[in-house]
Amino acid sequence: MAAIYQAVHKRASFLFCRLHSTYVRKMRYLNELKEDDSLCRQAQTSGTFYLFHNLSPFLQEVGKKYLVPQLSAAEMKRILEKLKETEQWIEKSVLIGCSDEHVPHFALDLAGALEKSVIESELKGSFTDLRKALFVVDWKDSPLLASAHSLLQWHDSHQFCSKTGQPTQKNAAGSKRVCHASGITYYPQMSPVVITLVSDGSRCLLTRQPSFPQGMYTALSGFCDMGENVEETIRREVAEEVGLEVESLQYSASQHWPFPSSSLMIACHALVRAQQAEISMDRLELEEARWFSLEEIVEGLQREPRPSKQDDGSFLPWFPPKQAIAHQLICEWVKQQTA
Repeated sequence: MAAIYQAVHKRASFLFCRLHSTYVRKMRYLNELKEDDSLCRQAQTSGTFYLFHNLSPFLQEVGKKYLVPQLSAAEMKRILEKLKETEQWIEKSVLIGCSDEHVPHFALDLAGALEKSVIESELKGSFTDLRKALFVVDWKDSPLLASAHSLLQWHDSHQFCSKTGQPTQKNAAGSKRVCHASGITYYPQMSPVVITLVSDGSRCLLTRQPSFPQGMYTALSGFCDMGENVEETIRREVAEEVGLEVESLQYSASQHWPFPSSSLMIACHALVRAQQAEISMDRLELEEARWFSLEEIVEGLQREPRPSKQDDGSFLPWFPPKQAIAHQLICEWVKQQTA
């Protein structure tokens, strides 16, 4: 029996080490591409490309599914040649990852080079608003599209040095931009945002902003102010927006979110005292804030994540789809209540 256990343990350890070494090699290869321009340009001739147009990703509808096509370097060359565009457009691409087999993935925005309708006709697909795309593509593709969008947007808004006003130049991978006049190197950055599900023990608090789709409620969120830590930001946001005082906090998870530019969503649960749970809403920030019972939350999770009008003209409450970290917070709260 001991011999069997040792054999199983040895096999499991081997598989873990193999997985770990694959990941390490992958990360080191990506870092080499970011640091070595010539190596990255060489990779552009064998990599795959995700296409965008004015920051909208290209999707293909197959049956009831939306696929994110990866175009080979040869296919990119063929399309550019057919549409009489120079291959130099490929140099505008940015590195967004690679496969376990070290096939690099690049994102390329063709706005300014080709008409959107021309590309859509050639490739039999359509450029789709990112907010919609993130919720209709496979969950494995959503993070890649979000990262690509954020990086492409950052390059578009950082073409000039903030000190000298001179043009900045991106490296081959797009991991940085340099102002040669001042010597300043600019790196893409994310803004930290807290997203918090507030509970009084038996209910959870969800809110709406005027810009939300009809009937959609979600957790409170807000940007971290300069000098704040996560705990201070959560307590301030909850106090400002709904007039409640947080008693305790629990971290849940984090998620990159490309809106409005590039944010790191830091998700937490916050508990307030049930005896001091009267909402005092900031109407400049919110359209509505209300407590939901466990029954209401469970019913809302069973609905499709889209507006649903009732006979009286009002909309049934619904919550962000599964890809959003707010959905994870709500599901975690349900599990806590039913444990």
